[in-house]
Amino acid sequence: MVQTKGYAAQTPTSDLGLWEFERREVGPKDVQFDIQYCGVCHSDLHQIKNDWFEGIFPMVPGHEIVGKVVKVGSDVTKFKVGDLAATGCMVDSCRECDNCKDGLEQYCENGNVQTYNSKNHYTDNMPTYGGYSNTIVVNEDFVLHLDEKADLPATAPLLCAGITTYSPLKHWKVRKGHKLAVLGLGGLGHMGVKFGVAFGAEVTVLSTSADKEEAAKKLGAHHFVVTKDAEQVASVKNSFDFILDTVSAPHDMNLYLSLLRTNGVHICVGVPPLPHEIHPFSLLGGRKSVAGSGIGGIKETQEMLDFCSANNIVSDIELINIKDIHAAYKRMEKGDVRYRFVIDMATL
Repeated sequence: MVQTKGYAAQTPTSDLGLWEFERREVGPKDVQFDIQYCGVCHSDLHQIKNDWFEGIFPMVPGHEIVGKVVKVGSDVTKFKVGDLAATGCMVDSCRECDNCKDGLEQYCENGNVQTYNSKNHYTDNMPTYGGYSNTIVVNEDFVLHLDEKADLPATAPLLCAGITTYSPLKHWKVRKGHKLAVLGLGGLGHMGVKFGVAFGAEVTVLSTSADKEEAAKKLGAHHFVVTKDAEQVASVKNSFDFILDTVSAPHDMNLYLSLLRTNGVHICVGVPPLPHEIHPFSLLGGRKSVAGSGIGGIKETQEMLDFCSANNIVSDIELINIKDIHAAYKRMEKGDVRYRFVIDMATL
């Protein structure tokens, strides 16, 4: 077994603290890499507090993981010791269902295995533990390659915030000639802006915070609308081909549907704590659609990382000591980060 140390929540009401545990030994198809940086996702906080569903404790969060390979199994062909490597939100799937065969492991019909707060029902049925730790063992098929010149701290959030916004924009073929609105300017939203601009769309940021306009423009957004200002909202009625909704707080979907033009699509990637209430007339008046998207498959995630490397796209981050994780959580809840916290795992 691989002796490991990390930060874990022992219960839904306890703070994260140092915890020593064991990972499985490196098998024939496994890659072990030491974790250098791990991004902090809002879902980490939701899961350690059981906000969405009953969790598996002790729980080691973290699914935006980058580091360097230290050991490979005898049958591994994709990695060698010394390579940079990354893992995102999942570490296994059935590989046999139609979705897996189509490169959509995130929608595995038999259930993918999440990087933490999950059990690997395809191997040993043991709990998975995430990236708030010093090392990890993952099947090579769920490990991603990184450019040797990559800015590792700023690359880490691409494994969740990056692919979560890249995948839907690629699926709906957002491109030059489209008007894209990005709702919310946080960890997901700022990546949505960067990708939207890179794909050639005319990008507008929709935000309740007027003081974020300068930051939005700096990221490349062409326009900014304060959604608390009725006059500004009225000026963009029936305007957008797509809205990328990254907001995880409750909000009125009907208002934003009114901003879509005919055949427009509202794409949900944020996860509010309560269900949306949508009036049928918000959809009927313009044949509008509401859709959702969850991360991306392994092939598409690698494509996204390669695209970012080729186009100099990274996340805007604030690097923190792991001992400051609870202060970071409190700031994250207030939206007081631009735009993603990343843990320097050397501080563990």
